[in-house]
Amino acid sequence: MVTALYLIPVLLGDTEPRQVLPDYNRDVILNIRHFVVEDVRSARRFLKRVEKSIDIDALSFYPMGKHADRNLYAQYLEPLRKGESVGVLSEAGCPAVADPGAEVVRVAQQEGLRVIPLVGPSSILLAVMGSGFNGQSFAFNGYLPIDAGERVRKLKLLESRAISEKQTQLFIETPYRNAKLLADILNTCKPSTRLCIAAGLTTEQEFLRTLTVQQWKKTSLPDLSKIPTIFAIFQS
Repeated sequence: MVTALYLIPVLLGDTEPRQVLPDYNRDVILNIRHFVVEDVRSARRFLKRVEKSIDIDALSFYPMGKHADRNLYAQYLEPLRKGESVGVLSEAGCPAVADPGAEVVRVAQQEGLRVIPLVGPSSILLAVMGSGFNGQSFAFNGYLPIDAGERVRKLKLLESRAISEKQTQLFIETPYRNAKLLADILNTCKPSTRLCIAAGLTTEQEFLRTLTVQQWKKTSLPDLSKIPTIFAIFQS
């Protein structure tokens, strides 16, 4: 196995690893002893899901994210400089995509260290694939403002971009606020704007449907209160 910083995708939910991850990912994981992770506990659970016999206590975990010291990221890559591969694990999905792993990758790239992204589930790409929207031009906007007025203004701006640039606009919310965001979309966007709701992708809870805002208003809405969801809007 080539010595590198491996970007290792993680499950999006309670899914069997073999459904969404290539066998090669398991082989890579079993040859790595150092992991930079968004959450240590979820990382340990994921590794055990991939291979039950893995000796978790023999591995080293280095935290990244909100409460981590970014000044330590360069130190995390010391094993790589010495010839040992390092893995990066997000809490869900692909590391370094809307994820603090991007900072670790930036350090590696600045030093000329080899970076190898592995194949795996990305809720952003899966949502684009399943939406029926423009897959050549799309933008992930992360979380929208919490303030009601700012949120409405942001939604109008994103809708305007979707119309003028023919660009798919994607965004997310904390699950317990999904219902409020959905209501804001339906009350703010034009009746002809198309909205895709992509929830619980790759899991048994998966819900994926595209309708116009007008059609959604006449439809029984899904319960998204506990399900990670990506919302996408587009005008064609």
